[in-house]
Amino acid sequence: MISDILAQEVLRQQHEISLIPSENHPSLAVRQAVSSVFMGKYAEGYPGKRYYAGNRFADELELQVQALAQQVFHTDYLVNVQAHSGSPANMAVYSALLQPGDTILGLKLDHGGHLTHGHGVSLTGKLWKAVHYQVQPDTELVSLEEVAKLAREHQPKLIICGATAYPAQIDFAGFAAIAKEVGAYLLADISHISGLVAAGVHPSPFGHADVVTTTTHKVMRGPRGALIFAKPELMPAINKALFPGMQGGPHLNTIAGIGVALEEMLLPSYQEYAEQVVLMAKAMAARFTQHGFKVLTGGTEVHQLLLDLRGQKILGKEAQELLESVGLITNKNGIPFDPNPPTKPSGLRLGTPAIASRGMGVAEAEHLADLIAETIGGATDLTLIADQVRTLAARFPTP
Repeated sequence: MISDILAQEVLRQQHEISLIPSENHPSLAVRQAVSSVFMGKYAEGYPGKRYYAGNRFADELELQVQALAQQVFHTDYLVNVQAHSGSPANMAVYSALLQPGDTILGLKLDHGGHLTHGHGVSLTGKLWKAVHYQVQPDTELVSLEEVAKLAREHQPKLIICGATAYPAQIDFAGFAAIAKEVGAYLLADISHISGLVAAGVHPSPFGHADVVTTTTHKVMRGPRGALIFAKPELMPAINKALFPGMQGGPHLNTIAGIGVALEEMLLPSYQEYAEQVVLMAKAMAARFTQHGFKVLTGGTEVHQLLLDLRGQKILGKEAQELLESVGLITNKNGIPFDPNPPTKPSGLRLGTPAIASRGMGVAEAEHLADLIAETIGGATDLTLIADQVRTLAARFPTP
């Protein structure tokens, strides 16, 4: 029965520890909002312009969530809260601002970018001409000089800054200057760092980018959805591109959950949470360095870190499976200039949002790094490590 599967997943999340940067534990209030009566209501269109009756509270909900998003991110950009996830959000922006065949410039996938930043297997790489910048071999950081050079050479209509596996801060002002020079729109995809941006522990793209997109889970601790922020003159086209261009009715229950998450982000405790997430990630990175692991960029400035495992004589996939066997949930990940294919990458990606939501701190983050290093390093007694993981998980229940 489905109820049995749900119960088993509750226990799995409690007994195991997620270190996947894009995962988190939403509060009970967020989960209750997602399961609310809004789940069954159709509301095609936008507030005041619906195609169905009975939407007076749907209108109130959507407008309130828009206002909350502006308040949380300290911006007067207009907001669309209807995108079902981050990929449709980005697609709506491209569809609104570009013509098929226009050039876009984004970070290369295996250097930390996202599929929707123009990768060949994505529609964004099929409908538009994608050019990619990459990190530098010596620093593993993005070079704005290279971005500017590519922008001048290829004259993109849209430049994308933002990443899914990049442990450094993003220079939004620097990207904006390049976009202005070549007459391109600038899209900041802050899906991974939006919670850090809202809390002020990462620089903000607002005032620099023309459009900002973000998912609403990850560090934001909401349900899986997305927000699109845009300068007022651009939002009408983006709204039309999303509905009726790409989607039908919005998921009002998800929008309600996003609203509750945004309300929680206005609490002082969220500021403390975001700061803790970064402190814990830095602590883990330092601990891995002590254990002799290669940490990309030498550390982290955000919520995640990437390990190059080639010096450990194990690849990402094998490390991921080995760690899962002891209750530590991570994800294999490609690294820049990876000699191995995406199915067998050389790296491992780790993050602290979920463990911070469980109430863990720097000491626990360092202990987890020790356990990971011991497991990957060829520990002979994995049962002992699994017992330590289970004990730690029991001390810090999921919300």
